[in-house]
Amino acid sequence: MKNFLIWAILVGGIGYGGAKLYLHKEVSDAMDMAVLMMSPYADVEYDGVGSTLSGELTVDGVRVRVDGFRDDLYIDRIGIDTPSFFSLLELSDLASMRSGGMPDHIGFLIEGLRIPANADYYQELYDFSLEARGVADTSDAAVECTGRYGFSPKTLTALGYEDQVMSMSMTVHDDESRYSFDMTISMEDKWDMAASVALAGNLMTEMAKGPMYRPRLRDMRMEFTDRSLNQRVTKYCRQRGLSAEETLKAQIDTFKYAGESNGIEFDDYMLDPYKEFLLGKSTLVVTAKPSQPIAFSQIHLYKPSDVPALLNLAATAR
Repeated sequence: MKNFLIWAILVGGIGYGGAKLYLHKEVSDAMDMAVLMMSPYADVEYDGVGSTLSGELTVDGVRVRVDGFRDDLYIDRIGIDTPSFFSLLELSDLASMRSGGMPDHIGFLIEGLRIPANADYYQELYDFSLEARGVADTSDAAVECTGRYGFSPKTLTALGYEDQVMSMSMTVHDDESRYSFDMTISMEDKWDMAASVALAGNLMTEMAKGPMYRPRLRDMRMEFTDRSLNQRVTKYCRQRGLSAEETLKAQIDTFKYAGESNGIEFDDYMLDPYKEFLLGKSTLVVTAKPSQPIAFSQIHLYKPSDVPALLNLAATAR
């Protein structure tokens, strides 16, 4: 019996090692092909491929330099997360996926995406976002220090950020009548967010509709935790000459603008907790529980002031 166990462990270890080598080779070959295809537009390098028995597969140490820009984009790890190592092997078989071999959940992860505050491509993206919003002037102190249209490289530096470091994970769960997304985002020394969004219908059935696909919200919960951004913004606004009252108003106006940009006019059920969040409470929880699933594409058909009631939108600060 003892010898049998030893042989079983050895055979299992050899099998796992062989499968891992096969998987890593498949992913490395795919990455090399992707790097080759992107070469006219971007220079991409990576350190290697990693996987775990728990079902995680990552490409590690990614560096990207887009043609026409001098600064690099860095990512510590990017990959997928499945229920087990065997799920990873199944995902490498496209025929198995088409025949219903998809795992009951699958996750995507990015760790340590690092963007220098003064990166030339970030400045380009910031300028593009201003142009898309039709914004010509951001010199107003209340607008600039609160990042109403996004934080400029200059503002990020003033807030004390040399780099923007983000990590994100998202897991998709699919059931017969609903599918959901669980997401976490961490912006180092800024804020953390944990969100759960449930949509109506079966994922594969809905996605098969192609251009006719209309996601329908069943419920949502988002939890934001401040990691020093509110304090930094308040301090910088005061340095820009705003009083405490003017700073608070500027922060609330920026929050209102974010809602208006998405067709929502926040009511007191949102604004009062957000004010508490700005004044020192570390966590803001936002929920949406419409009485029946509603398509995101229909929200613009309603008056912005009616959308909070339509979504049954509420918030609490703690």
